[in-house]
Amino acid sequence: MIDKTTWTLQSAVTDIPDGASVMVGGFGTAGMPDELIDALIAHGARELTIINNNAGNGDTGLAALIASKRVRKVVCSFPRQTDSWHFDAAYKAGEIELELVPQGNLAARIHAAGSGLGAIFTPTGYGTELAAGKETREIDGRHYVLEYPLHADFALIKADRGDRWGNLVYRKTARNFGPLMAMAAKCTIAQVSEVVALGELDPEAVVTPGIFVHRVVAAGGKS
Repeated sequence: MIDKTTWTLQSAVTDIPDGASVMVGGFGTAGMPDELIDALIAHGARELTIINNNAGNGDTGLAALIASKRVRKVVCSFPRQTDSWHFDAAYKAGEIELELVPQGNLAARIHAAGSGLGAIFTPTGYGTELAAGKETREIDGRHYVLEYPLHADFALIKADRGDRWGNLVYRKTARNFGPLMAMAAKCTIAQVSEVVALGELDPEAVVTPGIFVHRVVAAGGKS
């Protein structure tokens, strides 16, 4: 019998090793899997490469992971907000690397990884420092930059409800990067507010099919 829900928060992240690449869902705090991140902090893995839309907010979630000095590199679109003080301090101290990726390119590169594409051409970034050293090409009179897929060893995402097969539905804007990241990681760990019985999820409402999800953890609370 397939049951991907037989996990605790702690056991779900226990095999994330030092040096792993980890995608973390969320657009700011919306859809951020805070409980899974807390479990990752307690687990103690270090030298992590984190792929996320931004670089943490306030003192919780991804910001807390950065504050605990577990992150070697951040790949994101928005590294600086008014409350990104933990990333700011670490970056200015030379303790963390940054790969800045325009938001559309970030989503497209993650999607490319999940779709099995070898690379994509995108016009975003052409003629800027972000394209320095990258292959460019003119296609139908428009200039493009070659970008490679973004894969990860693990993805930590948050959904509203899930079943034991790993099928997931999301709550409003908390959906954001979760579906793409689930496709692009070797192991996807989903934190859900509620685990429901098989058949309770409307198949038409399932955004992430269970084939992309390896572990489901009930953590309670709305996304």
